[in-house]
Amino acid sequence: MNFRPETDLEITRLIKAPRNVVWQAWTNPEQFAQWWIPAPALCRVVEMDVRPGGALPTEMSEDGGAFGPHMDACYLAVEEGRKIVLTNALSGGWRPAASPFMTAIITLDDHDQGTAYRAQVLHKDAETRAWHEEMGFFDGWGTVAAQLAALVERQ
Repeated sequence: MNFRPETDLEITRLIKAPRNVVWQAWTNPEQFAQWWIPAPALCRVVEMDVRPGGALPTEMSEDGGAFGPHMDACYLAVEEGRKIVLTNALSGGWRPAASPFMTAIITLDDHDQGTAYRAQVLHKDAETRAWHEEMGFFDGWGTVAAQLAALVERQ
């Protein structure tokens, strides 16, 4: 993938856990729910069908009360243990989404201290990228990457 700074955002992190452990946290609904949304908000995974065309809808609760919609995504590509590509431009089953926004490419590479983690988020144009950055991309995606690392590094 060619990273385009004018339309794309990226978070990288060294996670001091084996790649297969990080992969499990991305593909196990119970683990995923523990880190996917910045705490103290809570996440509930409605469905996790980790295959191309599979659905990934999640819900969130910001105050510990009722859960509401968070994300409705579709997996575009899955390379076992190494890469996940998902988008909210589609829902599960390749159905067009009402409000497409981004595509995320998650890559996991072996590193001598654990896993080199990269999350690249692609947007349709510079304006959408700027809006996502202003809405707190680095804080949000950085926080969930830290939560992911905290979860898997203690295993």
